[in-house]
Amino acid sequence: MVLGKLKDSINKRKDNGLRHIVALDVGTEYVKALIGQLDGEDMTIIGVGRQRQNLSDMHSGAISDIAGVVSNCDKALSQAEEQAGISVRQTVIGIAGELVKGTTSTIRYKRPKPEQEIDLAEMEHIIDKVQERAYEQARKQLNWELGNKDIDIKLVNSAIVSIEIDSYKVSNPIGFQGKDVAIQLYTAFAPMIHIGALERTATELDLDLLAVAAEPFAVARSVVGYDASSSLSAILIDVGGGTTDIAVLNDGGVEGTKMFGIGGRAFTRTIAADMDLDFGVAEALKMKLGAPNLKPAQKQQAMQAVNKTLEVWLHGVELALSEFNDIDHLPHQILLCGGGASLEPLVDALKTRSWYGELPFTRKPTVHHIEPEQVVGIGDATGKVTDHTLITAMGLLRVGHDTISGSDGPDGSVKEKLNKLLRI
Repeated sequence: MVLGKLKDSINKRKDNGLRHIVALDVGTEYVKALIGQLDGEDMTIIGVGRQRQNLSDMHSGAISDIAGVVSNCDKALSQAEEQAGISVRQTVIGIAGELVKGTTSTIRYKRPKPEQEIDLAEMEHIIDKVQERAYEQARKQLNWELGNKDIDIKLVNSAIVSIEIDSYKVSNPIGFQGKDVAIQLYTAFAPMIHIGALERTATELDLDLLAVAAEPFAVARSVVGYDASSSLSAILIDVGGGTTDIAVLNDGGVEGTKMFGIGGRAFTRTIAADMDLDFGVAEALKMKLGAPNLKPAQKQQAMQAVNKTLEVWLHGVELALSEFNDIDHLPHQILLCGGGASLEPLVDALKTRSWYGELPFTRKPTVHHIEPEQVVGIGDATGKVTDHTLITAMGLLRVGHDTISGSDGPDGSVKEKLNKLLRI
């Protein structure tokens, strides 16, 4: 397939201004497209599209075949646009994978003139310092993981977690006096090669890329929405086809995100290998594990294969959560989304096994799926957004809304985000 003009419909996509956004969740298993119509702080989904990816299109959440992914995105977009009755140019695309690094950094700043009131320019200076520190931390970590290869990375998301002045927590620091300012800022960075592949995908589809968003950050935005005073504390786990993405929310703020390269396809591969089945047959068997008409011997063999991968997956979850060293206690509420979270044995294992024993939980965690009704400020007019598999795409719509309104985005728009957050 030659990249370029795939078909006339791509070239004819019209710019609908900023009243509509299309979210592209480019997953390992599926491309999902949602068209959202903006109405103030709220959005309504008016178009839904979904297209299965080929095995060679993605690897561990990252694009490995741009041409194949562009073709799949085009099909998903066409479905969504046909249902919505419009063509949309403004898009937000999700990014995932083990090399996407999301951390929360804290910088403590001693003010030379504590008697002076803090103004916006001073806050911008402090945020710049936090971003510089976070960039160096992410770059060093990635270089170490890749064997000291010096790779280019780029900021994809930023979010203020908390601000303290002289150990006093404030929601708006402007106008306060004080000597010691501590600001926590969540930042997510990704390798330029992955971001470049997504940018090329958007170009080939004739879309204007509003933002590239770390997918666990998008999931967090879905459940917090526009409520700056949200007190939600939870562990969000997005189980995709190639990766599992984890975000920890504390009082509405993103404490950090972790990703590891085990998703739904790992379970399918184990079933295929242990039972000597074709991948497609193994996938179908995996999805039917809860069906009453499945032969007992076949179910038992498939479950043995699933349990082998489950042990590894649970260890990955435990290891990822253990890396949140700065959190005294992990939230006990676990919220699941993504196609891989449809696997019943996975949900049961989180609920019943003692994988969490060495982690700082104050009580046994509760486990639930995120339902579309829990997504703040996004309604559905299509009747097709019915379960947890589209939550990430809904979160990407929220990131798009944030970007348009100046409350989120990469690089310099953190200043605009501060303005919006502090209601200046």
